Parts: sequence; structure tokens; C-alpha cells
Amino acid sequence: MERLRYINIPNYVTRTGKTMDVKLSYQIFGRSLDEAPVVLVNHALTGNSDVSGENGWWNRLIGEDQVIDTNYYSVLAFNIPGNGYDGTRDSLIENYKDFRAKDIAEIFAIGLDILQVKRLFAAIGGSVGGGLAWELAVLRPDLIEHLIPVAADWKSTDWIIANCFIQDTILNNSNQGLQTARMHAMTLYRTPESLTDKFKRTTKEQQLYNVESWLDYHGNVLNDRFQLSAYKMMNQILKTIDITEGQKD
Repeated sequence: MERLRYINIPNYVTRTGKTMDVKLSYQIFGRSLDEAPVVLVNHALTGNSDVSGENGWWNRLIGEDQVIDTNYYSVLAFNIPGNGYDGTRDSLIENYKDFRAKDIAEIFAIGLDILQVKRLFAAIGGSVGGGLAWELAVLRPDLIEHLIPVAADWKSTDWIIANCFIQDTILNNSNQGLQTARMHAMTLYRTPESLTDKFKRTTKEQQLYNVESWLDYHGNVLNDRFQLSAYKMMNQILKTIDITEGQKD
């Protein structure tokens, strides 16, 4: 695994007017930032900056001789502050509602400035990561040559906001908040028709429906590898994506 690196951003002022120090962690894959076209990869809600290599989230997309070829490109991936991957636990995570998606995009932009990356060949992200790519494109209109949001809109719809509100309520009130919220999220990510097509009301032993077993599995897996505080932060960012916020047009 490529090592984690860190950028300290002191006295960052959020869109809600709170000032705090932010520690931004990141990884670089492939060639160095100063000798190759740079591709920024924004991770999804339960992902992190480890996007390539043996355990990389996108190792079938990013790597040697893959679609995003690390023989040719420099691949940069930031961790959304508060996602827990770098092990930090600080006031930023505790005060997650002080942050909006545009804050995270601006923190990424500051990180790019500090790394002296003035141009991105591409910015790609899935889900909330794609939303952050949209936000970054608006904050820095001349930065990104190719914008590639995957399964991501430029704003959080009422459907997303409603479900994020339910997620936040579960995370703050259930004694199995992370597991239960993840089970709810798995139904959010699919249509009723897709669930019907996948499970067809089939059952396992003791009349446990396969769809119930599937939800239990995903809830338990996330519970074993993710942090409750991280889920709260990521859910908040997903809820607040909106490139028109604060814009005249």
C-alpha cells in the first residue's frame, strides 16, 4: 500500500462560520505529481484514499495497464476529513454538521494548491465522491480538463436529503446505529424492482428471507470495518451537495 501523507490546513473557516484546524491525508499512486498528468480520485461514502494496489477500492480500474494506467498517470486520492481512514479523532468529526460538501471540495482545492497541482487531467469520483468532483469543478472552473462523476448528481435531491435525515436519526439514536443505518442505505441504493429481480422472495432456513440475510451481511461487514463517527460525517457531506449554493447563477 502506498503510504499515507498529510497536509495541515490551519484556521479553516467552514461555510457555517466555524474555524478549525484540518488535517488532510492523501495517497499518490503511479508517477510523481510533477512529472505526469494528474488524475484526482474522490472516494465514495464508505471508501478511502487506498484506490489502487492489492486492496485498492478501484484496483480493476486504476493500476499498471488498467484504464487509469499508473505507468502513465499520477493518481492522487484525498481522504474526506473525518472518514476515519487515517485514524484521527478530533473536533472536526464531533462537529460534523458544521461541514458542507462545498467545504470538503475547498479543502481538496487548498490541498492541491499546497501540492502545487495547478491542473488536473481528470477528476473522477463515485457517489459522494462524484458530487465532490462537481463541487470542485465549480470552485475552480479552470482546474479540471475531464470531469467524470460516476453515479453522482450535482445536487442532493429531496429523496437523498430525506434518506440522509433518516440515516442521521438512526446513527444518533440506535444502539446499533452503524449496522442499522447501513441496512437502510442498501435499500436506498436499489429500486424495488431490482430487489425483486435479485431475491424473488426466496428464503433460507427458518424462513429467513434472502433479502433479510443480505441486509444483515452488509450491516455486519460495515460495522466491523467502519466508525460510527465517520458514517455521520460522510452522510452529512452526501446530504449537502449543491453546486448552486452561494452562486448567483
